[in-house]
Amino acid sequence: MRGSSLSPEGEREKLHIAVLMGGWSAEREVSLVTGNGVADALESRGHRVTRIDMGRDVAQRLAEAAPDVVFNALHGTPGEDGSVQGLMDLMGLKYTHSGLETSVIAIDKELTKMVLVPHGIRMPAGTIVDSESLFAADPMARPYVLKPVNEGSSVGVAIVTRDGNYGDPIGRDVKGPWQEFDRLLAEPFIRGRELTTAVLGDEALEVTELRPKSGFYDYDAKYTDGLTEHVCPADIPAEIRAACLDMALKAHRLLGCRGCSRSDFRWDDEKGVEGLYLLEVNTQPGMTPLSLVPEQARARGIDYATLVERIVEAAL
Repeated sequence: MRGSSLSPEGEREKLHIAVLMGGWSAEREVSLVTGNGVADALESRGHRVTRIDMGRDVAQRLAEAAPDVVFNALHGTPGEDGSVQGLMDLMGLKYTHSGLETSVIAIDKELTKMVLVPHGIRMPAGTIVDSESLFAADPMARPYVLKPVNEGSSVGVAIVTRDGNYGDPIGRDVKGPWQEFDRLLAEPFIRGRELTTAVLGDEALEVTELRPKSGFYDYDAKYTDGLTEHVCPADIPAEIRAACLDMALKAHRLLGCRGCSRSDFRWDDEKGVEGLYLLEVNTQPGMTPLSLVPEQARARGIDYATLVERIVEAAL
């Protein structure tokens, strides 16, 4: 395998790149959009691309393709939780984004807190609860947030309020993540604004504010055109922007992320910097037309194809 994608003349070397996408997680459709966008961009730059919609025969298909590098465009499990990373490590394949250990930690919201909070990164205090217990009593004062421990893209997130329609206590038959997951993470709800910062290589790019037209920034709001307004760069005080950039880069380094990552924040704008909380770090952020990493890269003068190539270079 090649050690660099740059020739001695400084031009990008043409590679054989397998783009791994799809799979069977709740985020399959988004992964397919990400993967095909990445593949189109790489082909536009002259690279040879093999598109692989991941099935149970993924090891065989990767072995048959024998690429120089794999672009991991999977979202959710098993493509983001260390499973596929371990497989590719065993096969001796180079691949984009974070490695096995980082992936295992970052997809688990409790493990992420155990790594980051001792280093001064402010995150909401949370507790793991058995879903069955929610039908007897709340785990904390309302309002609070319930979310799966090991999912991304706001899959299965519920905000339990005093006046909401989940019941008090939560009704066993009411639709919510407690019907899909045996255990959930409960966190205090942080009022305020939704902010996010991407890191590319070893540089935090920008801060985007996300303004959902209704409700909160859930899975549908993230991936349905017109449901969320993106303000990039965010209209926020300079000290909040600096804090987002600093916390995102620090989290990226502490977790050992590679290529790119995206850190999501809630900011209580009545409390200044003390009201800024890191919610989670996404080690394989989306690369769809509505995705935040390409948007922030554009704000920094990096077009989509160049962004994709830079993520590939980090893998080499």
